[in-house]
Amino acid sequence: MDPSAQSAPKPPRLAAPVAALIGVLAVAIALAAGHLVAGFVGPSASPFLAVGNTAIDLTPLQLKDFAVRTFGTYDKLVLLGGMGLVLLGAAVVAGLLSRRSPLPGSIMAGALGLLGVAAVLARPDSGQLSVLAPIASLVAGIAVFRWLHSRALVRRGDASPEGRRTFLVALGATAVGAGVAGVLGQVLGNRIDVEGSRSAIGEIKPTTPAAPIPAGADFANQGTPSFITPNADFYRVDTALSVPRLRAEDWKLRIHGMVDREMTLSYDDLRSRDLVERTITMTCVSNEVGGPYVSTSNFTGVLLRDVLMEAGVKSGADQLFGTSSDGWTAGSPVDVVMEAERGALLALGMNGEPLPVEHGFPVRMVVPGLYGYISATKWLVDLELTTFDAKQSYWIDRGWGRLGPIKTMSRIDSPKGLSRVRSSGKTTVSGVAWAQPTGIAKVEVRTDGGPWQDATLAADVGNSTWRMWKVELDLAAGGHTVECRATDKSGFVQPQARVAPIPDGATGWHSAFFTVEK
Repeated sequence: MDPSAQSAPKPPRLAAPVAALIGVLAVAIALAAGHLVAGFVGPSASPFLAVGNTAIDLTPLQLKDFAVRTFGTYDKLVLLGGMGLVLLGAAVVAGLLSRRSPLPGSIMAGALGLLGVAAVLARPDSGQLSVLAPIASLVAGIAVFRWLHSRALVRRGDASPEGRRTFLVALGATAVGAGVAGVLGQVLGNRIDVEGSRSAIGEIKPTTPAAPIPAGADFANQGTPSFITPNADFYRVDTALSVPRLRAEDWKLRIHGMVDREMTLSYDDLRSRDLVERTITMTCVSNEVGGPYVSTSNFTGVLLRDVLMEAGVKSGADQLFGTSSDGWTAGSPVDVVMEAERGALLALGMNGEPLPVEHGFPVRMVVPGLYGYISATKWLVDLELTTFDAKQSYWIDRGWGRLGPIKTMSRIDSPKGLSRVRSSGKTTVSGVAWAQPTGIAKVEVRTDGGPWQDATLAADVGNSTWRMWKVELDLAAGGHTVECRATDKSGFVQPQARVAPIPDGATGWHSAFFTVEK
């Protein structure tokens, strides 16, 4: 063996903390560069968001159901946080694998960059230039990783204060650059003044107002929600990681497919028509028995049936296929939408004001009596008359039920489960029931498996809204289990059998166990 080869010095090796920090900063600059370019070509092109949206699309139904049950409306925040932790871990691993050579980290950075490219290309709302964002992310990540790696090696060979200072300046410049690029990308992505557009619209005044909500429509002072849900409290369940930003003055709705006349409507076109106000309770199919995903609003808009009659629905069309500006789709049964008494809307307003941005501004669909996943497209930009055999919408393609009628349901709101109630006399139990569009005729309550007794119903506002109830129970001190069940106006009784929300809505009696203290 050649003695000179035996004594050849090993390549310099970076300290583990330094190598890991280089990996983290390279990933940070990659994400920031992609976010910055996305600010110019479209927010959905941001690789981080595109990968997140693709993850949502590819997640198995059972896992999605678990996420909604466990995290509720914070499910997207948990997803983004989880993705951030995974990227952080990948960045640290890339750095540690590259203590002698930048090649392993460069390969990992390239793989992550290509994943971003694939995710952006797969998005239905991505334009032709969207791919520039993940490409910028890929190039920036690899370039900065290799640059910092070379600076670290130089610093290792130069232990002087000046050498350390030069390397620290490089690290600091990278961190500051990532922060500035990320913030600038966010500013550019928000440059569409949606809030200004919404404010300029002013109050949404219906031509035909809804009937006033009668006194005694809720038992809010005894534990139920208020009858009308404030916009800020209205439930929100959707797949959007970033809320689409559409100005009313730019918005267009195309109506096409199996119609006699294709139509393209602007926001002004809709607002110039007769606006109808309807009090409607909306329910999410993901709602568990006793769950919170049900809310009521005064929606104002144009009757969808009237618009479709103008377009002329051709014989054989059985699906109204709605598309959001971010590519999400929902298919509603045409025969339901066209029912005159149903009152399906192209909604422009909620509770007297323009739709909140997170609830579909400028325009969304609202079809009473159908779960939102097949009827309530937000940020609506396209309606196609087609058939269920020809096209499958987002959730139907993932195995959910095709028709989605809302099931008869009731819920106990007060007392809360596992609570302790101080009572010197009778105990008030209250809640809500819904059976859109049939309406609620009766709610019954029983205690500890005993006989059913009728609850007192609040004023009846309409068949497409929820109905509050309460009952006074003479309960002894100690623990009690109370159950409720509703009967709709057709005579159908809420079934006892527990069925999970997916694929077409939960069933079962809601119960609450609480302790009475005398």
